Amino acid sequence: MEKIIGREKEITLLRELKQSPKASFIALYGRRRIGKTFLINQIFGGDFAFKMTGVIDGTLNDQFIAFADAMDDYGLDMPEKPKDWMSAFVMLKKALKTRICQNKKCVIFLDELPAMDAQNSGVAKAVGYFWNQWASQQDNIIFVVCGSATSWMIDNVIDSKGGLHDRITNELHIRPFCLAEVEEYLTRHEFVWNRQMALQSYMIFGGIPYYLSLLDKNESLVQNVDRLFFGEDVALRREYKRMFNTLYKNPNGYMEIVAALNKRRKGCTRQELADILGCSNNGHLGEKLQNLEHCDIIRKLTVREKKIKTKDAVYQLADFFCQFYLTFIDKSEMELNYWAHHINTPEINSWMGLAYEQVCLEHLPQIKHALRIDGISSIAYSWRSKDSTPGAQIDIVIERADKIVNLCEVKYSQDEFELTADEERKLRYRLTSFVSETGIKHTPWITLITTEGLKPSIHNSSIQNVITLNQLFERV
Repeated sequence: MEKIIGREKEITLLRELKQSPKASFIALYGRRRIGKTFLINQIFGGDFAFKMTGVIDGTLNDQFIAFADAMDDYGLDMPEKPKDWMSAFVMLKKALKTRICQNKKCVIFLDELPAMDAQNSGVAKAVGYFWNQWASQQDNIIFVVCGSATSWMIDNVIDSKGGLHDRITNELHIRPFCLAEVEEYLTRHEFVWNRQMALQSYMIFGGIPYYLSLLDKNESLVQNVDRLFFGEDVALRREYKRMFNTLYKNPNGYMEIVAALNKRRKGCTRQELADILGCSNNGHLGEKLQNLEHCDIIRKLTVREKKIKTKDAVYQLADFFCQFYLTFIDKSEMELNYWAHHINTPEINSWMGLAYEQVCLEHLPQIKHALRIDGISSIAYSWRSKDSTPGAQIDIVIERADKIVNLCEVKYSQDEFELTADEERKLRYRLTSFVSETGIKHTPWITLITTEGLKPSIHNSSIQNVITLNQLFERV
């Protein structure tokens, strides 16, 4: 069995459930290509009593054919083709009754459950009946449902108001790899890449296992990017639309939000986003934003404005693959070897700087560990001025219970970063504006988060902490 990278908490839980004396109902969700099915197959592969995968974009008849085929694969008796999901799960229950073994867990796995709800077929109601009426009373059953259409999973299973209300015993949100896990993947697959190349691959592919599996260890990162993105019929050119079509039944509205946020990389408030989209700031927009959060495509970041006690929030595009696609792919469709031809240009260097800021936001635990404040209560947020001219903004503020506030300045560089007199002046201006406008009583410390460290300079005295790329690769 191939060793799973990361997922330590999930693996521990799933293995505990294999030893549990009670029935378990597990719901997995997460973005497309994240490795949900791989995880379940690796942990339970030898114990499946029944496994079915929903047919993406299939008709209801396609789903019933797949169900019958799965019954046959596992040697389960199916007297007739089901006419609806209720009858299908009644047949499954009757067939499994003869297979229940008191000395071994019986694992039932429904993969891509949202796809099975073709034509609003009521599959969630049938699953609820199956669990409530029989499976939950069988102490040796582990019932696993999984889906990439995260909003469907949350609305119809995890937060169901119907038969599955409060029935899930374990909820697992499978997230992208962190930098340390990406490095482990590359090392295990014999890539001879340094951490700068691993970082850049993370900026492009975002720690998505499937995308990493497409990389060729015998090519440089630049060659891999050109092969996967730039040219005709390349592997990842159509992935963006496929991802949204898999996640949402009506994807266009979601894609409009993501495109708008890509143009405002520092983030938008909900009202600002509504103004850009020309729509109302109502529940429909809020629902879409929440669904995008659940898929790890966007993040909601608290913002401090004016007095320190007032809160708002900005929404930012968090998915690195989406950022890369929207920034580069559409405008370069016919140019072969685009990445090789444009590497080190101002456009790509600017993108790397913005992407590195997003990397840091995804690695706040590593930043707090580097600051040695793991055990100190703290909150992280962003701040932007409403009063200062020119405007001031701080992307990451860490407000600590020990009355220190870290104002984090993120700088991407291929070499040691050199703080110039002009950069030092800007840092002090942001610090002064932040303290003045928020009225905070904490002691402000400027923290530089860069890649290769800080070059010695007479201007460095304003910086209290320096965090490097190596520290972002730590496991915490």
